[in-house]
Amino acid sequence: MAPRWSWDFEDEPQPKPAAEPASEGPAAGAPGRPSAPARKEALIRRRRALALVGVLAVLVIVVAAASAGSHHKSPARPKVTARALSRPPTDPEQEEMAGVRSVLAYTPFVKEGSGTAREIALTFDDGPGPFTPQVLSVLERYHVPATFFVIGRMLQYFGASTVRAIEDGDVIGDHTENHPMLAHLPAHEQHEELFEQLARVELLGGRRPVLFRPPYGSFNATTLRELQRLHLLMVLWSVDTDDYEQPGVQTIVQRTMEGAHPGAIMLLHDAGGQRQQTVEALPLIIKGLRERGYKLVTVPRLLADDPPPHGLPVPPNLSGD
Repeated sequence: MAPRWSWDFEDEPQPKPAAEPASEGPAAGAPGRPSAPARKEALIRRRRALALVGVLAVLVIVVAAASAGSHHKSPARPKVTARALSRPPTDPEQEEMAGVRSVLAYTPFVKEGSGTAREIALTFDDGPGPFTPQVLSVLERYHVPATFFVIGRMLQYFGASTVRAIEDGDVIGDHTENHPMLAHLPAHEQHEELFEQLARVELLGGRRPVLFRPPYGSFNATTLRELQRLHLLMVLWSVDTDDYEQPGVQTIVQRTMEGAHPGAIMLLHDAGGQRQQTVEALPLIIKGLRERGYKLVTVPRLLADDPPPHGLPVPPNLSGD
């Protein structure tokens, strides 16, 4: 066992000095030699003085270290993020929200439009993160709106990117608070995962999300009931680029172009790992889809212009569990 400090060392009994011959030195109690109680009291005073000096020395070291550390970066901590500017929805945005409500009235999920409009929705999962600003810069450069399915807890570190996306006119969806496999959780935990993310987005000044994407594609009947309670439409995808595997820029572009069709919902990632390949592939994807005559839109706009047909069966859990 490791030794422990004794904080009552001053009260420990001291060893008695060996008896001295009477012929040597003054007799006990004589003025030339202090008595035993006096020697003990003097010893205690010296120890207390040394302890005080030690405490003062430690304080000096701590103050000096704090002063020196003030010139260096402090450890990473959650950033204070400004809120998005509040504004009323535009007429197109009201039309898009009405489109989502209309679809939600007859189906709990979508994975693509009906294909009657030559529109495609680009969606990004797992953000915000370190690569989100680069993704936003590409979208801004080409004037492309997108839909971001955001993890709630990431907003305390990279919320500025989500504020930027909101002010760009991009749509923010719910991707849960902590990115769990929802099918493995009981109802109350699923509800908390969904609701906490909604609250975080609203605190940033965004509108309450009405779209949801399940992490790993994991969901069950309980998830659908919780989505109904929260008035959330589950958005799956028709084209998975698997860009999270980092297969190479050209492979990401090729998979996107091969899966492109009217009403498609494309799955990409702006966070959750190294996303430089996605950033570099994005301009090529945008140019390639536009050359084929596709208009790039948000999911709500796709649903307003090209809603899915009625009567589609709910797909199985996509996570494979």
